[in-house]
Amino acid sequence: MAPVGGLVQPSAASGLPENPETKRRLKNLMEVTGLLGELDPQSAEPVTDEDLLRVHPAEFLTTFKSLSDAGGGETGMRAPFGPGGYELACLSAGLAKAALIGVLDGQCRNAYALSRPPGHHCLPDWQNGFCLLANIAIAVEAALAAGKADRIAVLDWDVHHGNGTEAIFYDRGNVLTISMHQERNYPLDTGDFGARGDGAGAGANLNIPIPPGAGHENWIYALDRLAVPAIRAFKPDVLIIACGFDAAAFDPLGRMLCTAETFREMTSRVLALADDTCAGRLVMVHEGGYSETYVPFCGHAVLAEMAGSDINAPDPFADTLKLRQPPDDLVAWINARTDAMAEALE
Repeated sequence: MAPVGGLVQPSAASGLPENPETKRRLKNLMEVTGLLGELDPQSAEPVTDEDLLRVHPAEFLTTFKSLSDAGGGETGMRAPFGPGGYELACLSAGLAKAALIGVLDGQCRNAYALSRPPGHHCLPDWQNGFCLLANIAIAVEAALAAGKADRIAVLDWDVHHGNGTEAIFYDRGNVLTISMHQERNYPLDTGDFGARGDGAGAGANLNIPIPPGAGHENWIYALDRLAVPAIRAFKPDVLIIACGFDAAAFDPLGRMLCTAETFREMTSRVLALADDTCAGRLVMVHEGGYSETYVPFCGHAVLAEMAGSDINAPDPFADTLKLRQPPDDLVAWINARTDAMAEALE
């Protein structure tokens, strides 16, 4: 068997939930339905050393590069990489940066970075949770440094708390970070509602922990009740979504019951919000989502909505998931928790 690395891609059964297959299948599904033909697929250049050093210390980057050149390793927790891992991570961050700069420069109204590896768990000096570089933070810092934006909002709807993005901007008032996530999933010790930012960033961080078992109605309600008003009040120049699909049913690393329709409807809402607050400027950056079967349908729904396309990939699980949504009393209890958080912010 040829060694993994270079032009040899890891197999789908490579031992980690975070593998290439969900992204491959999403792209393949868009090709089969014809949606890809309505989009403008582009690649990007890797991020530069200057881009990286705005977020990550030089010592961290040197260690990462050395291990990558030597065949791979791990510098943090649950974030192993193989040969060429450094270059792949730089390209993944480069896709996020190019998507953001492209939207801010008016080259496109919105953009989706189908990037891998993900980035929202990575701290400045510690890789974590499959994330090797802080993709969104690197893109944000590049845009701010170039004077292309003054205020940026990041909404993370991955099922896991976006602890890395939060930590990087926790004391900054010009970047609003919001994370909707399953309560006490991963990481176990971050993501509390009470963590609201520090210093100049006081009030510019919002965590929305959602109990396990929540479904479509609960996620839409939390978005409408908490995230949308916070972003509207912040008045960003651009809105970035950390788009994980692991809040969907069937995900091995989440315990939620969202559907492809949930992601389509959330996308519709943030598109309208971007129209109202930042001239329609919206960027999505791919994060988690580990069901090889279901992620492609959730992603297709998002990208079709962003493109204003009528092309549909019918959800093969729609009827089943309608029957599996949480009962009315659980929906009401979870929404009441959301109301309590909203009232605490008033």
